[in-house]
Amino acid sequence: MSLSEVRWGIIGCGDVTEVKSGPAFQKVNNSKLVAVMRRNGDLAKDYAARHNVPKWYDSADELINDPDVNAIYIATPPAFHKEYGLKAIAAGKPVYIEKPMALNFSECREIIEASEKADVPLFVAYYRRALPRFAKIKEILSSGVLGEIRLVSTKHFRPTGSEGDQVNPPWRIQPHLSGGGLFFDLGSHTLDILDFLLGPIKEVKGFASNQNGLYEAEDIVTGTYKFESGIHGVCAWCFSAYDHLDSNEIIGSKGKLEFSTFGDDPIRLTTASSDQEWTIENPLHIQQPLIQTIVEELTGNGTCPSTGTTAAKTNWVMDELVKDYYANK
Repeated sequence: MSLSEVRWGIIGCGDVTEVKSGPAFQKVNNSKLVAVMRRNGDLAKDYAARHNVPKWYDSADELINDPDVNAIYIATPPAFHKEYGLKAIAAGKPVYIEKPMALNFSECREIIEASEKADVPLFVAYYRRALPRFAKIKEILSSGVLGEIRLVSTKHFRPTGSEGDQVNPPWRIQPHLSGGGLFFDLGSHTLDILDFLLGPIKEVKGFASNQNGLYEAEDIVTGTYKFESGIHGVCAWCFSAYDHLDSNEIIGSKGKLEFSTFGDDPIRLTTASSDQEWTIENPLHIQQPLIQTIVEELTGNGTCPSTGTTAAKTNWVMDELVKDYYANK
């Protein structure tokens, strides 16, 4: 498929589309945002007016079938990704799905199979794969300065926030909408970028619990995994801790590399002979570099690094880490 211009329609123009993604569709060459949809038509109309979008809908089917729209961005909670993804694919329109790709690995496979059968491109919003910050990390790893990579360690902690609201809990901690708890929303980014940096994970063992007792979903996940390359990994996500921590360490035979998943604090390289740091800020519209690669692929000028196939692997790892917790529910 090769388009001369990608004319986007957004299904679910909520918070993530205000700055992270929505404006980027208008700023990338050969790309235009032509329609948006929310079930609340007044909110869709307001979004369209504020972002200079010509059309708005309160029906996903109407947006998908709009002849002016030739690509669909699905920015709803994961519970609706499969339904809308399959409809967009059936309409022959390339689809860009927010992360995580779906509620579970099985749903991911359904979307991928439909995409392959219809020969319709499928992309997923693991946008860190296209950020300059992570391109630099990949460059450092490829240089061999760490020697043989042995181990990766992830720690992500934060205090309880709005998810402690038991009257109006956010959708991100309702498993029927999100797939799990905050781990699915936040941990998925780290697991995907590790796949990008170090290759696929082939074995996983994990524990998940809810220690705070404020909601149904897990609020702590710990585990170990082994990459196809033989690298080992250890991980811990806790969303009821006393403070914030966002830390990844890649340890090799000659040094270690430290970086965060979500911040723009310095990338730190430590070896026996030197200590180095790089500070690389993220762009204002953080999805713009990835959206650019999607548009380049759809117009025949490049390749996007985040597809349904790459994204589904992260869903599989997450499923494995929490499977015992949900099996006992």
